[in-house]
Amino acid sequence: MSPVDYQRPPKLYRYSQRTWLERSLTSGEFRLRPPVDSLQIQHLHHGRSTIQLLTLSMTSVFNDALFATFGDNNCCLVINNPEEFGERIHRAAQRMLPNWAGIDAAISYGKQSPLGTAFTKNQHDVSQNEWLFAWRPAQPTIALRPVIIQIGNIEKIAELRDRV
Repeated sequence: MSPVDYQRPPKLYRYSQRTWLERSLTSGEFRLRPPVDSLQIQHLHHGRSTIQLLTLSMTSVFNDALFATFGDNNCCLVINNPEEFGERIHRAAQRMLPNWAGIDAAISYGKQSPLGTAFTKNQHDVSQNEWLFAWRPAQPTIALRPVIIQIGNIEKIAELRDRV
C-alpha cells in the first residue's frame, strides 16, 4: 500500500455551475454526500452499503479539461487557503455530525489507499488529482443522506474563476 498524503495542497479547486459556487463563496454552503461509488455498491449489495461515508470532493489542480470531466460546468471555486478552509469544513461537519470522525487526504490512483475504497481510484483518473474530505459515523447508519453544511463567507480565502 502507498503512504497517505495528508499534506493539503497549496490550492484546492471545485468545478460546478456558477450558481452553486456563488452560494459556496458567499455563505460557505457545501453538500456532503455519499461517494458515487457507494451508490453502485449499495445496488450490488441489495441496499447494504459497505462504504459508510459522507464526502466532499475537490481537486488540487486547475485544468480547463476538468470543467467537462466533472460534468458540464462553467465555473471553478478556487480555495487560496486550503488550511483555513479545511479547518472550517471539519468544524462545520462536527457541529452537524457530532458523532462522526472526519479526515481529508489525497486520492490514491492505481494503488489501494490505506484509507479504503473511497480514497482509491483507477490509474486512468490520475489527471483529476482529487482531494477528498470524508466523514464516517461512529456507529453504522441505516441510510446515508446528503447533508448541507455552512462554513460562513469564504471570499477572503477563495474566488470564482469562470470557464473561458
